[in-house]
Parts: sequence; C-alpha cells; structure tokens
Amino acid sequence: WPSIYVGIDVIVNQETPPHLDKVSAPSLLDLPVSLGTHDAQFHVLDLHSIFSYQPGTMIYLAGKLLHHSVPKWEKGERIALA
Repeated sequence: WPSIYVGIDVIVNQETPPHLDKVSAPSLLDLPVSLGTHDAQFHVLDLHSIFSYQPGTMIYLAGKLLHHSVPKWEKGERIALA
C-alpha cells in the first residue's frame, strides 16, 4: 500500500537500547506505535524525558536527531510498530 514512511519495523517483546534512527531524514518525524498488554516507558535521553508508553500510545519523534529507547518493562506483552 502507499505510505509516506520509508519502512516499518515490527518489534515484539524486545527492549530497545538507546539509539538514533539511521534511515530517517532529519526533517521528518517518526511515529512509533505501542500495542499489547505491557506497562513500558519511552525514554528520550537528549530531552531527559520519560513518557508513558501504554498500549495505544503514538509518539511523533525526530528519531534521527534524538536518542530514544524502551527499557525492560515489568509485565505484559509489547508489540511496537516503528
């Protein structure tokens, strides 16, 4: 199907270490989407910020410019589309 995004990653039950997105353009925003039954948090290290990343959460992010991660969570299954 047509999409404005270059690619989509499906991440299942994996911690995401701090990183920058390599494929993204600096002028575009990424849109990670959280699904599942988990209680994870989304960290944006360069902003010293932690966001609730409950199922149904969508976060617009300049992923090529801001280091971000999802550390280990306590319970539930996590599926992320990024």
